[in-house]
Amino acid sequence: MYQERILLTVQDILDKEFKIDTRGYRPQEVDKFLDVIIRDYEEMSAVIKELESEKKALVDDNIRLKQELRTLSTKLDVIRTGDNTESNGTNTADVLRRLSNLEKIIYGRE
Repeated sequence: MYQERILLTVQDILDKEFKIDTRGYRPQEVDKFLDVIIRDYEEMSAVIKELESEKKALVDDNIRLKQELRTLSTKLDVIRTGDNTESNGTNTADVLRRLSNLEKIIYGRE
């Protein structure tokens, strides 16, 4: 998924060989290679930030859905025991439908 954004693999870096001039490695060649490595590190850093942000959003959604499930489970328990003294106008069918939809989301049921 993110691999197309990274140009070098670990093996590419390990296998890289520079041509040797009379005074050593060619500085331009080394600089170009280091520029690619720097670009990859910047890209990996951006990918990590994106994934952390996505993870936080998913954790927040999970917490919200668990709270809604607890609320709906409590309402369902009230309905099952026959103590239906809700004042907000929610009827039994609506609560059951919402609970069913929530279970589908959380447990992946069809």
